[in-house]
Amino acid sequence: MKLLKTIAVTLAGICLLGIGCTGQNQGDETTQVQLEQSGSNIRVPHNERLHLSTDQKWIEQEGHQSDLIRLQWTAERAKPAIVWMDEKGKDKTAIISHDKANNPEQRDHKHISFETTMSPTGEYPNQLFTRFEIPFDTDVSEIRTHSSNFNVMSGILRVAGESGTNRDMQFSVAGEDNETTARWAIRADSSEESGDNSGADLQFVRYADDGEVVDSPLTVQRSSGHVGIGTNDPDTKLDVNGDKLRIREKYTPASSTDACSQGQMAWDEEYVYVCVTENKWKRTEISTW
Repeated sequence: MKLLKTIAVTLAGICLLGIGCTGQNQGDETTQVQLEQSGSNIRVPHNERLHLSTDQKWIEQEGHQSDLIRLQWTAERAKPAIVWMDEKGKDKTAIISHDKANNPEQRDHKHISFETTMSPTGEYPNQLFTRFEIPFDTDVSEIRTHSSNFNVMSGILRVAGESGTNRDMQFSVAGEDNETTARWAIRADSSEESGDNSGADLQFVRYADDGEVVDSPLTVQRSSGHVGIGTNDPDTKLDVNGDKLRIREKYTPASSTDACSQGQMAWDEEYVYVCVTENKWKRTEISTW
């Protein structure tokens, strides 16, 4: 181990060479702490803290004035990382940012990722694996998770947007290089919110194989609660834009006073039955032509 330098620090912090941080007074007390080098590693003494602070803004013309820690790749496939290890020195979690993939045959990564190890008893034991990634060099960042479940515990999963825009939760099929093609979406649509609870109606949207919208087979109006099947503008509680309805199973009430709720309908080979009030059926005969 080679002694690098003795630096004045506060009891709660260390100022590293070349970073530009300054010692902070904690009362009148400061202490001398030694940094040590082992191979290419610089070690901070056990149980000491690295404390950095700044009062600088980020001003592009003057450089990155607010950078406290800067990690830079200097080769095409380098991967700067902040890594957490267990008591045996094995990597367990990491925050990594890099441009190129390790494998030259893979697409450019261009992302910052949060990684954790795979199961020690699984197919890839103890290997760091990307769980959450945020791409860079893009105007719209396609944020992804991998082999992860997303749980909201005692909170809200919210999809927000300005009035007049579609707000979608989309279900897609995955392709090569993490490309996705939409199949379904649950949407609060872009219909105008003009007051009286109108606008932003709920839709189920279906997509063709090429990812283009086909239609909205189901719509629920926010203002009235009307449900439309095949129509985006239902004007009754259930509005079906089609030429057939189907009740698959036949049913024959035991008598005209058989138990029922008003509005229920049924059929058999001879009659169509309608419950006109509680526990009171009426029927009409079916004939051929």
